[in-house]
Order: sequence, then C-alpha cells, then structure tokens
Amino acid sequence: QVQLVESGGGLVQPGGSLRLSCAASGIIFSMYAMGWYRQAPGKQRELVASITSGERTDYADSVKGRFTISRDNAKNTVYLQMNSLKPEDTAVYYCNARNFMEYWGQGTQVTVSS
Repeated sequence: QVQLVESGGGLVQPGGSLRLSCAASGIIFSMYAMGWYRQAPGKQRELVASITSGERTDYADSVKGRFTISRDNAKNTVYLQMNSLKPEDTAVYYCNARNFMEYWGQGTQVTVSS
C-alpha cells in the first residue's frame, strides 16, 4: 500500500517560513520523481516544485528564489522549504510521486496571513 503523508503546514505571517515534509512508503522512493503541488480555493491545482530521481529541480516562476525542494532517499522523504511567504501562497499543498505510476498525498494546509 502506497502512502504519502505530508506534514508541516500551518498558519504563518507574511515574510515567515515553513518547511513541509512528505514521507513516502510502499514505493522505491529513489526511483520516483517527487513534486509539490498546491491548490487555492477556486483555483486549479498547480505545480510548485519538482525534483527528479537524479535530483534535478524545477520551480514555478512564482516561487523561484523563495522555495527550495530537496529529498532524502535514506528517509524516503521530500521537503519543501518555503521562505518569504506571501498571502498568495495560501493553499493546500500536496505531495506527488511519479514514475510509471502516480500517487498523491492527502494535502496539508498552508495559510499566510497577519
């Protein structure tokens, strides 16, 4: 059974930081590309950041220079370090694992508000 379990979301003031974690089980983690997506109310889900099995990274233009994705294959975990958070970053953040199959986590809420 494949599980992706996100954690680390919460309420933060503008300019603050959060680190999201996604712990994977039931897959050969090192063979999967991992990604973070987000979905704000009334909007489509969008890719925030991704990291390949070879650790090549890619970011949405809106988060470049503020967010950093990383992975620890020994811990089967992918991270999203989010700095300089803005109110428009408010969304549910989802972890994604993709190879020949694709899996999603349940999501974690991030709210940026004063």
